[in-house]
Amino acid sequence: MGADMVHPLERLITKPKRIILGLMSGTSLDGMDAALVEIEGAGLSTRVRFLDFVSLPYEEEFRSVLMKAVMGEEGGSRLVCGLNFLLGEMALRAGLEVCRKAGIEGASVDLAGSHGQTIYHQSEEGFLEKLPFRGTLQIGEASVIAEGIGCPVVSDFRVRDLAAGGQGAPLVPYTEYLLYRKENTIGLQNIGGIANITLIPAGCDAQGILAFDTGPGNMIIDAGVKKLFGKPWDEGGRLAAAGKVNGSLLSWMFAYDQDYLERQPPKSTGRERYNADYVNKLLTRANESDIQSNDILATITRYTAETIALGIRRYCPFPDELYVSGGGVHNETLLGALRELLGGCEIRTGDDLGIPADAKEAAAFAILANETIHGLCNNLPSATGARHPVVMGKISF
Repeated sequence: MGADMVHPLERLITKPKRIILGLMSGTSLDGMDAALVEIEGAGLSTRVRFLDFVSLPYEEEFRSVLMKAVMGEEGGSRLVCGLNFLLGEMALRAGLEVCRKAGIEGASVDLAGSHGQTIYHQSEEGFLEKLPFRGTLQIGEASVIAEGIGCPVVSDFRVRDLAAGGQGAPLVPYTEYLLYRKENTIGLQNIGGIANITLIPAGCDAQGILAFDTGPGNMIIDAGVKKLFGKPWDEGGRLAAAGKVNGSLLSWMFAYDQDYLERQPPKSTGRERYNADYVNKLLTRANESDIQSNDILATITRYTAETIALGIRRYCPFPDELYVSGGGVHNETLLGALRELLGGCEIRTGDDLGIPADAKEAAAFAILANETIHGLCNNLPSATGARHPVVMGKISF
């Protein structure tokens, strides 16, 4: 680069405002989310204006192949290689679609932040054959996105935190601290495939943030609905509302998860725990006790709410307000149980914070990407357990 040329990142970070695309494919494996935001500043001076959001659902054939990789039912370098590029193309499609919807040319996008799709996450030490290891793998080729949109892409966020001794999760709490800190104590509960809480005490600094995975979100609910009713999800929580909670099955679920529920934060979990084997054991237990399908689903839904409430009451200063986002925000039975279990806490949806609840996680990766290009540490060791703050993300030009 000649002496008179400006590095593309320098040109980018000196812009007063940047249009940034955030891309996310979560543990529910239901589709690719794309949020478009305008960001001014960085760090504690970050200001975000939401522009638009789309979610492109995965076709069942693609989802089934992706599920095989995530569940470890099939593997090998060919499968991972193919899915890596296919997910990159899906992210590109979603990015171009949200630009079209917002009336913005793709060439006007300054930067993208892509989470990709986690296909394996081993935050605690495990074994590969007899070799101890920790690791995480997200796929969704960033170069495909960079080539198609024509802007730098920040991706592969989790590995840097894991390398620093952290769990690589949760990552969204850092962005919530930048945007939502208040004069009172607030909680931000995401209910995606996994449920995770961010607790921001009144007047705290970044070291005072508490965040962890409370347990399952929609993951077991969706699996149960598919197995019992042949549907992808419980729309509005109506199927669960038609049943009654079974105390014996609920107790079995708590006993099964006791080791995780009693573990002190920081902690994270995922499909490695709530997988097909878990669901089969749960349904076998229910069938042995002749529990009806609606009652099984009512119990699973109640369990999700109870583990969220347990995590908040056991490990957090009790919040004045709780803002719920993610797919679970559409499950009225689940929200009703939370309101019952967390009496005294005002429960709202994430929409009230200015970014639609469904778009919050995708938007978060746009914000994390903005921090990366500014060279700012964008993990929270208090949440992930990392030894020190790090700059997460790899940049593709």
